[in-house]
Amino acid sequence: MAKRPIFFSSHKQSSLLETREVDFIWHPGLSVSQKQKSIASLHLAAKEQLQLCNILEISSKSKIDFGIKLSAFNLCLTNQDDITASVESFFQGSKVFTKGGPYIDLYQKSSREAKKDPRILESGELLKFNFDNNEWPLKPPTVFYDWLYCSALTQNQDLAEALLDYDSFTDIEFNPSKSINCQAASAAIYKSMCEKGLINDAMKSYSSFIKIHIKYSTSIAQIQETLF
Repeated sequence: MAKRPIFFSSHKQSSLLETREVDFIWHPGLSVSQKQKSIASLHLAAKEQLQLCNILEISSKSKIDFGIKLSAFNLCLTNQDDITASVESFFQGSKVFTKGGPYIDLYQKSSREAKKDPRILESGELLKFNFDNNEWPLKPPTVFYDWLYCSALTQNQDLAEALLDYDSFTDIEFNPSKSINCQAASAAIYKSMCEKGLINDAMKSYSSFIKIHIKYSTSIAQIQETLF
């Protein structure tokens, strides 16, 4: 058995994100088929335990092509310098450490190459992010990653609109004990902002997004403390 979180937009006025942990049967192995068995098991358990109906797996292992396109490794956006890259490549390349960064050459690399670049592990403590000449803080946690993901959705309206049809999101690759940022959580935050009528104001500027993220960060922080 294993536990993984299910993310969904919050119906509470003071929150953007809700999550529940689900116990399910884990199918060990690194193959796509084994991952997809675990996804099916997780979704079945979520439907039984939480009465959720329409769950979307967002990862490269998703059985649904739409879920694969929404993976941070595949979902792209264009920055102010007209560079188009994945959410993952921009995220990794924008990191600023005590001994270097941002490594903007990673914007031109594949998602996998950017994530595995040795400088990411060898440049000391992570201090902040720098993207499009704006500095992003490490707190609230996930704010820069969430902004990148939401920005990519606003630039891909067909994907954004289809995402709203789902009531909850998972990422079988996300392990709460090892990571903080999660594409499934970011998708749920985007949907929540849309449902609360916040998305247009949030995406006006990086400062607007941070302000809204901070306003709702108490409940987000509580979730992260529970999971992480």
